[in-house]
Amino acid sequence: MSHDWFAVSQEGVVQVLALAVPFHVDSADFDRLHDAIMSAVEVRVGSKWVIDLAGLHYMGSSVLGLMVNLRQRVRQGGGKLVLCGMNPKLHQVFRTCSLEKLFVIRTDRDDAVEAVTR
Repeated sequence: MSHDWFAVSQEGVVQVLALAVPFHVDSADFDRLHDAIMSAVEVRVGSKWVIDLAGLHYMGSSVLGLMVNLRQRVRQGGGKLVLCGMNPKLHQVFRTCSLEKLFVIRTDRDDAVEAVTR
């Protein structure tokens, strides 16, 4: 599945959601993006998801809400979720908000795919 600002692909047994969100996004556009992503993330029992944030340039608090919602959705289905590709600013926000305690975070997609399949 693909959208202008994200794409879902599969790497073996792992689903990868890659974000490509520009710097300036208004709240209405982000709300539509949030809804589209939540619809695209089909959770099956034991599903494994990697969220690749390398293309994410938007830094609003909505991003944090989206990540928490994705985590909750995947975990409710008994699945696993790993984040990767965070830029330093976003990683600092996660640290400041103590979100590193909620998420497994890896540097790149390969490491994330390996981590989620363990």
